[in-house]
Amino acid sequence: MRLVRQKEQSGRRRGKPGKGKLAAGALSAAVVATAIASGCASDADGRAGAHGQQRQPAEAMRDYADVLRAKQAARAAAAKRWGLAQTPLAAPPAPAVKPRLTTRKGFEVAGQAELPPVFTTVPTKDKVVFLTVDDGAEKDPAFLRMMTDLKLPYTAFLSDYLVKEDYGYFKRMQKRGVVLNNHTLNHRYLPGLSYEGQRREICGMQDTIQKRYGKRPELFRPPYGNYNRDTLRAAKTCGVKAVPLWASEGFADHMEWREWDKDLHPGDIVLTHFRGREDWKGTMPDMVRTVLKTVTAKGYAVARLEDYL
Repeated sequence: MRLVRQKEQSGRRRGKPGKGKLAAGALSAAVVATAIASGCASDADGRAGAHGQQRQPAEAMRDYADVLRAKQAARAAAAKRWGLAQTPLAAPPAPAVKPRLTTRKGFEVAGQAELPPVFTTVPTKDKVVFLTVDDGAEKDPAFLRMMTDLKLPYTAFLSDYLVKEDYGYFKRMQKRGVVLNNHTLNHRYLPGLSYEGQRREICGMQDTIQKRYGKRPELFRPPYGNYNRDTLRAAKTCGVKAVPLWASEGFADHMEWREWDKDLHPGDIVLTHFRGREDWKGTMPDMVRTVLKTVTAKGYAVARLEDYL
């Protein structure tokens, strides 16, 4: 049995567009095609054209561009309110064909081909990254408001021993479109458990999320990024389809990198945590500002992970 160590436990863990401008590439050929396809049947607010007439492609494109400009102007205003140096870039449309996920080289276990893929980066040429937030220790209302105001997508990986303090906080998050995924019941070091012990941790959290939030997760992230073959076998029996790890990590005051070049790459997964001043030199909104400062300055947009899986 091979033990794959991606992140050792360290210490005690709980659990360049200007503002108002359209992001580069927002009117890509794919977006225009979508606008034409939808605009030929209806106008910008979904109603049929005057007297039931179909809208012309050029008119549909103009309307769609107006919508994009309005959305980016609203995001620029929100960015100013939340103290961001730059307006976050708009993500491109979700890909029509999802990328094929494979396990990153060196992250395999025996029999990997039959098990959920483990990866740190989603294969895409889109200049996007994906923000993921782990565990559930800090339940900051300002974080919910900020992400809603900026309309920034993110994915949560939850551990029940922390989430159960306030299931309602994460229900509000879910109502804002955030997908809630599995980070085990108790945030244990899984390779130190038997197969059955790992299965209880993983499947138990699947059951809890389904009971509390109505949907069984398809994504699972092992605590500390540590797993072995039993981990992936157990996860598969619980309905897990993929195991996203991470390529970089955001804190309230800095970024940390897995890759040798200490840079972002298309499709990178960014890890952060539900943390506050008790653990960090700042708040969750500070973390968002730190991550976005790096992401936006490097010309990347934050996209919805589930759109690419």
